[in-house]
Amino acid sequence: MSADPSNLHRRPSLFAAVVLALVVAALNIGLWWWSNRPHGPEDWHGPIGGFALSAFQRYQSPLKNDFPSDEQLDGDLRLLRGYSSNIRTYSMLQNPQIPRLAEREGLKVLAGAWIDTRLDNNDKEIAALIAQARRYPGTINRVLVGNEVLFRNDIPPEQLMAYLDRVRAALHQPVSTAEPDYIWVKYPELAEHVDFITVHLFPYWNGIPRKDAIGAALGSYENLQRLFPNKHIVIGEIGWPSNGDRHEYAYPSVSDEAIFLRQWFNVAKQLHLDYYVMEAFDQPWKEQLSGRTEAYWGMFNADRQPKFPFTGPVTEDTAWPWKALAASLLALLPMVWFARRFARFKLTGRFFFAALIQLACGLIVWSATLPFQFYLSWVDWTMLVLLFPAQIAILAILLINGFEFTEVLWRRGWVRHAGMLRPDIPEKQPFVSIHLACYNEPPEMVIATLDSLAELDYQNYEVLVIDNNTKDPAVWGPVKDYCEKLGKRFRFFHLEPWPGFKAGALNFGLKETAPEADVVAVIDADYVVRPDWLSTLTGHFHDPKVAVVQCPQAHRDFEHNRFRRMTAWEFDGFFRIGMHHRNERNAIIQHGTMTMVRRSALEGTGGWSEWTICEDAELGLRLMHAGYELVYVDELMGKGLTPADFKAYKSQRYRWAFGAMQILKGRWQWMTQKGPLSAGQRFHFLTGWFSWFADALHLIFTLMALFWTAGMVAYPQYFSLPMQLFLIPVIGFFFAKAIFGIVLYRARVPCSWYDTLMASLASMGLSHAIARGILHGLTREKTSFVVTAKSRRMGGSSFAAFAPVREELLMAIALVLCIVGMALGYGTRYIEGTLWMFILAAQSIPYVSAVVGAWIAHTAGDKAG
Repeated sequence: MSADPSNLHRRPSLFAAVVLALVVAALNIGLWWWSNRPHGPEDWHGPIGGFALSAFQRYQSPLKNDFPSDEQLDGDLRLLRGYSSNIRTYSMLQNPQIPRLAEREGLKVLAGAWIDTRLDNNDKEIAALIAQARRYPGTINRVLVGNEVLFRNDIPPEQLMAYLDRVRAALHQPVSTAEPDYIWVKYPELAEHVDFITVHLFPYWNGIPRKDAIGAALGSYENLQRLFPNKHIVIGEIGWPSNGDRHEYAYPSVSDEAIFLRQWFNVAKQLHLDYYVMEAFDQPWKEQLSGRTEAYWGMFNADRQPKFPFTGPVTEDTAWPWKALAASLLALLPMVWFARRFARFKLTGRFFFAALIQLACGLIVWSATLPFQFYLSWVDWTMLVLLFPAQIAILAILLINGFEFTEVLWRRGWVRHAGMLRPDIPEKQPFVSIHLACYNEPPEMVIATLDSLAELDYQNYEVLVIDNNTKDPAVWGPVKDYCEKLGKRFRFFHLEPWPGFKAGALNFGLKETAPEADVVAVIDADYVVRPDWLSTLTGHFHDPKVAVVQCPQAHRDFEHNRFRRMTAWEFDGFFRIGMHHRNERNAIIQHGTMTMVRRSALEGTGGWSEWTICEDAELGLRLMHAGYELVYVDELMGKGLTPADFKAYKSQRYRWAFGAMQILKGRWQWMTQKGPLSAGQRFHFLTGWFSWFADALHLIFTLMALFWTAGMVAYPQYFSLPMQLFLIPVIGFFFAKAIFGIVLYRARVPCSWYDTLMASLASMGLSHAIARGILHGLTREKTSFVVTAKSRRMGGSSFAAFAPVREELLMAIALVLCIVGMALGYGTRYIEGTLWMFILAAQSIPYVSAVVGAWIAHTAGDKAG
């Protein structure tokens, strides 16, 4: 192994690391400031025209028959009296004490009777309205019979007009009903039955951007003036929500509510408009009736605190300085540690990863504090509690991928680098015992491997061919005969029956190994090796600390087969990127081909483990735990065949994922407790499988998304759109992971853009198989060892091509149906709905990739040998 370049180990001063961290922290604070920069609407001085009043407290609701007390109502009226002398109510049966309390505070009441489809209740409301108006003639100065009754189509217009006539005949106060402007245009005869027009103006619900909203509201008002020139017009409701879902081009926010209302107050004063702000206080209970936005129309929040000032600039989130400071402090020490510990990275890389740390900490603070800006139900909090750990896991995976990205792209040089050595003279060559385990392999493929081994430019070696449990003598017999033909250096063993899968066969071979062997080499039965494989690499074993010399898996005969080509380049990415990254901390994954192991280390640590189906990776970890060095030489010293078809490709990756979980469970204490393994080794073995955990999380999240989407489409009254809080980190992770992967591939893997994209398709198509392997590996002790088929299995219809991806096909269809359902049910009216459809589409990519990959495998012409 080459000496470490001195410039790779420079330790910067603590001062330099702190400066870098402080620069990133300052940029973080600047980003928070920019997203919360003050807006400057026109100041407002003076009283407000009036308030629409629903006086339910934070956790009260008429749906639960939980109403405010006299003390609570009196407190609300005293608060509103400081801003206006007019209020509007909606029901005389709910909170009937309001006129009495309002009289005490000197407030004028536009009293309303609630009218709906319940005719008996309508009569009660009207009777109560008449009685209260007669009892408090100085307080109730005008009345409303119904609120948006025709808009909801609760009763026919003739019935509403009869109610209006009845109340007008009974009272001296002016009488009206409240409807949106288009209802008055549609039923102009309604105006003949009222003393004044009461209109609701909501540019937000018309999807109009806030900057155009005042003009739109005035336009609707002026149109009614032209239609009804002899009627006084009262604007019964006008406002803007401070939170919730975007409606077309209208976006709810505190600053937009402040700007709209302050502009409206000034315009209304100039034009002498009669209006009531919708509404006094936020009403969280309304979310259950009409969606999230309905809870946030108050000028005061549900705790009776004003949302914005009437003079000076408006800040969207007044607590942003504390949040920005918390995010900076949370990230500061990790950034300083990283900037100092990895000074060997270029400045760009250190800055990039420090910024990534800061971004992750900012997202944690944002995710933890944003829910408190909403009135969340227990369902929302349950989702939050369930998904917040998943968001933390997503950020952890992003940081792990980002660290690999940074080290690979912005290193000054590899710290641990090993290459080919000058061949030893025969007298100094270690004796190598090459073990080749077979199970039901095509004889011609194994014979090609044996031919390459016979041509090795090396003197001191033997070849043990161990065939375990192949039933048909016509399969293993020709291999046995060929070994005899090659001479005494080649020995053949047929084992039947034999336990332990490949590990069992290799342990048998270990017992049959020549006594003088110093090194055990293992290759797969489909590999053709270079003649200089042993001669140029066994010299590394002269260092007694070295226990393993590992070369990449590589492939041949794939160039003219689309499926084999895409899988070959997909494999190549790990050995060009991930293995170098892990090698920096002596933490490579040992894989069971093109590997050489010191015999004494192998036998001294217990041989090959038969309790896991990934005995090769487990051995590598065990040797590291014993204090040995593992050498990675990135030279293609041998090439095998890619999996024959998509079924074989999937089963191989499933086996790796399942075996990884076996190792994780079996060696958990090694990787989590301080011991012989270094921190870097524990880091890589714990986090190296995190991307596979992301596949498992993807499957779980997809199943949850299918359930929730079905609920939103079928039962929108019970299932609301997910908040942006849940959506933005997921979308950001999707884009970041895609960018990291493609950029690294282009930088490290010598293939075309076409091959890069096809390799990405192959990789994504494995997601479901990996997810199943992870989940099964965590919940089961054992599974069958399925040998990866390397020879094309002929036959089968076009429909049969999709048999290996039945589950993926069903998931893809389900997601497409969910997208169609969302498009029909929600369209693009809400940003959350659009984001959710994007997430569903992104979630479908792995499943669609698997289906496409299976079809490519089925149709690809096989010219491989």
